[in-house]
Amino acid sequence: MTTEPRRLRNYINGEFRDAADGRTIDITNPATGEVYAASPLSAQADVDAAMDAAEAAFPAWRDATPAERQRVLLKIADAVEERAEDLIAVESENTGKPLELVRTEEIPPMVDQIRFFAGAARMLDGRSAGEYMEGFTSIIRREPVGVCAQVAPWNYPMMMAVWKFAPALAAGNTVVLKPSDTTPASTVLLAEIIGALVPKGVFNVICGDRDTGRAMVEHPTPAMASITGSVRAGIQVAASAAKDVKRVHLELGGKAPVVVFEDTDIPKAVEDIAVAGYFNAGQDCTAATRVLVQESIHDEFVAALAKAAAETRTGAPDDEDVLYGPLNNANQLAQVTGFIDRLPAHAKVEAGGHRVGEKGYFYAPTVVSGLRQDDEIVQNEVFGPVITVQSFTDEAQALAWANDVEYALASSVWTKDHARAMRMSKALDFGCVWINTHIPLVAEMPHGGFKKSGYGKDLSSYGFEDYTRIKHVMTSLDG
Repeated sequence: MTTEPRRLRNYINGEFRDAADGRTIDITNPATGEVYAASPLSAQADVDAAMDAAEAAFPAWRDATPAERQRVLLKIADAVEERAEDLIAVESENTGKPLELVRTEEIPPMVDQIRFFAGAARMLDGRSAGEYMEGFTSIIRREPVGVCAQVAPWNYPMMMAVWKFAPALAAGNTVVLKPSDTTPASTVLLAEIIGALVPKGVFNVICGDRDTGRAMVEHPTPAMASITGSVRAGIQVAASAAKDVKRVHLELGGKAPVVVFEDTDIPKAVEDIAVAGYFNAGQDCTAATRVLVQESIHDEFVAALAKAAAETRTGAPDDEDVLYGPLNNANQLAQVTGFIDRLPAHAKVEAGGHRVGEKGYFYAPTVVSGLRQDDEIVQNEVFGPVITVQSFTDEAQALAWANDVEYALASSVWTKDHARAMRMSKALDFGCVWINTHIPLVAEMPHGGFKKSGYGKDLSSYGFEDYTRIKHVMTSLDG
């Protein structure tokens, strides 16, 4: 007997709704390759309804005191914590991720990040009032921007939803959020949780495809468009938003260099880099995917990394011994496979390089050596469990190669030489530089890049300020 796919629904103005025209998209569990849900394929009528709801709710939410918004966000954090097991189950089915890793690596940061932005709601400050012209006093007002159109990605559907809605709501904005077309289920559950705690229209979720997202960005109502996604998608959003001068917040791709000098602790570096490269099947813009190793330790390092890859396991969500689950969808599996199939003759696959099993979209932990700086796999984002290795001679060459990509999101340096670490961290053209570690994030510190990795910051007070605007008020002292 086959089970009927469950029906997901949009959340607009405090109620769940089907798409206005009834169209749906099949949603597939990446671990099984089987359809488990049907999601709305929202069109213009649905976007209009969500934007109208957010626009109507904005004045009251904007005028709520910071303390009131803080209390709501703290309640949301508590509710997420209380519904953790439900969220874990849905997110695992949504993405194929190991249940235990969602439980330990995603729920706690999500709750912490919501609580951080709850506190940030009461910490907006600016320059003190003063007389900068005789007879006049100036003050600075920091205000919410308005309705925010937000598009979240499929690699961390729940956590990226938090990175979107938490700072926006804390600052007094209202939200229309679209999850990825392949991973809407956990965002719909978040809508159920959040919707019970915020006024109608403050938080809205519409599901759909790239045309739905385009309609959101092109809609005249939002004052800001925020997307986490591919460079291609980011360029399209920026171009669409430019037509009516919307504010844009882009967190796009990455190709993080991992620069390993000869004085590093090789066993520790290999262990940490393997985890940072393969976590979440390498589907992370900050993943440790592009390793540059000093030539004197290159062979030893590659051998150790290949051994670590061979010992790393991927598998079903309920297997507690796996590091990561499947790739997100069939297209992503084809993309990763294509990179390996097109490797140049001088490249060598040291480990992995193949699909795992015939069910679901699993791919083996992979190490590729012998690469050159202009190779496709070095220059372009694979977004899979693939770590490339290049050999460099000295610090200057390492720095030149590290910066020689179109992305500029994250990087790391591995050395015991403090001065060298400081020189590299200054010269690396990336939004984040880790030293002797790779991938940890905290709510208090910003996340965001340069160049084709986008602009704007997530997390931290910088991310919070991105969802505000600044107004100068000047008053005459003469009456």
